[in-house]
Amino acid sequence: MARSLFFVGCVTRPGAAFPTANGQGISGFWLDDATGAIEPAGLTDGIDNPTFVAVDPSGRTLCATTEVSGWFEGTVSAYAIDKQSGQLRYLNKQPARGDITAHLDFDNTGRFLSCANYGSVPDGSLPNQSIALYQLDESGALGAPIAQMRHLGQGPDTARQERPHAHSVHWSPDNRFMVVADLGIDRLVIYRFANGTIAPHGELVLPAGSGPRHFLFHPSRPFAYVICELNSTLYSLSFDADAGRFAVIGSDLTVPADAVADNYCSTLQFSADGRSIYAGNRGHDSIARLDIDPTDGVARFRRTYPSGGKTPRDFALDPSGKFLVVANQNSDGIAVLQVGADGDLVLQAPVIASGSPMAIAFVRS
Repeated sequence: MARSLFFVGCVTRPGAAFPTANGQGISGFWLDDATGAIEPAGLTDGIDNPTFVAVDPSGRTLCATTEVSGWFEGTVSAYAIDKQSGQLRYLNKQPARGDITAHLDFDNTGRFLSCANYGSVPDGSLPNQSIALYQLDESGALGAPIAQMRHLGQGPDTARQERPHAHSVHWSPDNRFMVVADLGIDRLVIYRFANGTIAPHGELVLPAGSGPRHFLFHPSRPFAYVICELNSTLYSLSFDADAGRFAVIGSDLTVPADAVADNYCSTLQFSADGRSIYAGNRGHDSIARLDIDPTDGVARFRRTYPSGGKTPRDFALDPSGKFLVVANQNSDGIAVLQVGADGDLVLQAPVIASGSPMAIAFVRS
């Protein structure tokens, strides 16, 4: 039986964005690649509020955030992955250089990791950095931060954009640029990256009050897509890899127009063939499917599917491309949606109990 290993970060104490916390740490699961059935692989405790988890390209190391309301600085923890047993072995942790540490990503070599700090303490407090960069040693352990950057500004939504709120970070396909979505200032902030150094390069300004949260580069075409939490809109972008520059080429809602007021988008995932992109809707409690035009690269709304629970904060496609696994934060469950040949999503039964699941990462190698 072929099966895939994945890990789920589950919150252990309440916070501003999660008033209940029923998790115990990082849970491991096996997914049957033929049926989509899930079996537990183990639990790693001893970590506070792992709201995001990421696995390096080799599948050797998992890193996890610690996001605790009221702390002036979060942490990033590293674990070695045992692919045979599905267990994690703690390596070390480092300071995040900012608070509400919300996202992580490895560069394409797996040697470097960056974290995005959402930030909730007063903007003048220390250390108050929007991002931090780390290098991993040969064992997968994290070195001390080797670079950090602070964003400045605010947006028109006084309740949600009173200060910068870095929410996700990704490297460009050629590894030359590191890009940060900042919900508080309505921008993608672009950094040049080389040999463990980062330097400011440019910005893409998005519509005022849109609140960019997560984005992805297309796996094979010169496009990128950013989902905005505050206006339930997905923006399609062209990307000039030589210049490190984006331009908006289209946009579409991720929910019906009458559902926008009560919806807050979460994350993105491409279909295995790159023809569609799936977007999370919290409030509407659905996964939107947008199909990518083969000519102009613009993603256009197709339909929504029930997420299998409440508040789909994160989801991930398994390595076979057959199943989308969804962390439904406020219903304490992990749902498996089968991906049809036409891109449609069909909820599988049963939903697996998991306390306050927040993030999902598959081991792909």
